[in-house]
Amino acid sequence: MNSRKFYSVMLTLCLSLVWILSACSSGGTGSAGNTGGGEEPGGAAATPVVDNKDGKDTLYVYSNSGDSVESWNERFGDLLKEKFPDYTIEYIPKTNEVGLKELITAGQRIDIYWESIGGFSTYLTDFDLQYDMTELIEQHEIDMNQFEPTIVDAIKQISGDQIWGVPVFNNTMVLYYNKDLFDKFGVDYPVDGMTWDEAAELSKKLTRTEGDKSYVGLSSSETHLLLMNHLSIPYVDPETKKSTLDQDERWKNFYETVFVKPADVPGYREYMQAHENKLPYRKEFLEAQELAMFGWLSSITSVFPDEFSKMNWDMVAMPTFADAPGIGTQAYPTYFSLTKMTENKDAAMEVIKYLVSEEVQTKLSRNGIMPVLNNDSIIEQYGADSVYQGKNYGAAFFNEFAEIPYKSDHDRTINTPYAKAAPRVVLEGDFNTIFREYAEESNQKMTDAGAE
Repeated sequence: MNSRKFYSVMLTLCLSLVWILSACSSGGTGSAGNTGGGEEPGGAAATPVVDNKDGKDTLYVYSNSGDSVESWNERFGDLLKEKFPDYTIEYIPKTNEVGLKELITAGQRIDIYWESIGGFSTYLTDFDLQYDMTELIEQHEIDMNQFEPTIVDAIKQISGDQIWGVPVFNNTMVLYYNKDLFDKFGVDYPVDGMTWDEAAELSKKLTRTEGDKSYVGLSSSETHLLLMNHLSIPYVDPETKKSTLDQDERWKNFYETVFVKPADVPGYREYMQAHENKLPYRKEFLEAQELAMFGWLSSITSVFPDEFSKMNWDMVAMPTFADAPGIGTQAYPTYFSLTKMTENKDAAMEVIKYLVSEEVQTKLSRNGIMPVLNNDSIIEQYGADSVYQGKNYGAAFFNEFAEIPYKSDHDRTINTPYAKAAPRVVLEGDFNTIFREYAEESNQKMTDAGAE
C-alpha cells in the first residue's frame, strides 16, 4: 500500500472513531462521511454522510477549542437534544489526530462552527468557511441589540460588511485570591474596584519568605491579559499590518502597570529566577499555593475543578487603571456560526436562536457560564447554581468591558512573543530593546504565515 493510500485509510479510521465516540456520548448513532464535495488524499472519495437518520435532519457541530463531548453535552448538547427531537445534532470534538484540516480534507460537512474571538476568524478564513448570516439573522428575528454591545461591535469589525457569527457565551478576567494566604499573613482581602496601584501594594505585603518557603503577591496570565488588555491596544496596526508592540506607547504603560509594579518588591524577582525566569502562573497558584492573587479567565474554575475545590479561594474584579476607573478587561466572547457548507441553514439558525434565548442564557448564567444578553435579571443570576457556592461571581460584571480593538487574523500567532516580553521586562527593564526584539519576531511570524 503506498503512503498516500495508507494515509487515506488511517484518516478515515480516525474520523470514524471520533464520530462513533461522539455519537455514543450524545446518545445518537454516528456516521462518517462525505458531503458530496471532498476527496481524501489519493483520490478516494470519503465515506458518505447519512444526513437523514431515522427521518431526522443531521447537523454537524465543530469547534477548534478542544472541548470534550462531555463538556458540550453538559452545556449545550443535552438542551438541544430535548428542544429539537427532530434533529440529530452531532458534535465532532477536535483531537490530537483530527482537527479542522483533516475534517475538511475528508469531506466532512460542518453545519455549525463555534470558537472564541481569539481564533474565530482565523479558522474560518483559513478554510474559506465564512458565511454572511445577516439575512438569516433578520429572517429568524435574532435581535443583535440584545447582546452586550462590545461583542457585537467586534463581530462586525471581524466580518467587515457581513456578520459571520452570533455570540452565545462570554468570558472576561477576574482576580482570584487564596484566602488562606491572606489569613496567614494578616492582610485584608482584596475588594472589587481596586486600582492596579492598590493591587501592587497588596502584592508587596504578601511577597515574603518564611522558613524555606517563598510566596509572591500578584501575577496574571500574560497570554490572556495582553489579548484582553484594558487599554484596547490592538496587536497589529490595521493600516501597516505590523506589530504595535514597539510602535504604540501605551504598551509600555500597560506592561509597567500590570507586570512590573506588582513585582517591584524584594523577593519577587528572586522567586521568578528560581522558577525558570517565568511569572508565577497556574502551578504556583493552584498546586504549590505560593501565589496569593492571580488574574485569570472567569471561566477557568470549570477547567480545573479539582484544583479549585482544594483551595480556600474567592475572586474580585480585575484591578483598573487609575485614569480609567470602572473599565476592566475586554470581553472574550465565543461565537456560533453557519459555514458555506451548511445545508439546512434554517435548522442551524433555529439552534443558534435557541442558544441565545432568555431560557438558555438564564440556565448558562446560573451554571456560571457568562451570558451574552444585556439583561440585568439574567446577569444577577450568574453562578447561582454553580458548585462553588458563596463566591463573588458578581466580580465578572463589576467593571465595564473595555472596547475590543481591531482583531488581526494573526493575533493568536503573535500572542506568544507578546507574552514572552512580560517576564523579561520585569527582570531586565529594558523596554525598548525587548519590545523591538519581540515586534521583529511578531512581524516575521506574520510574514511567514502570509499577508492578511
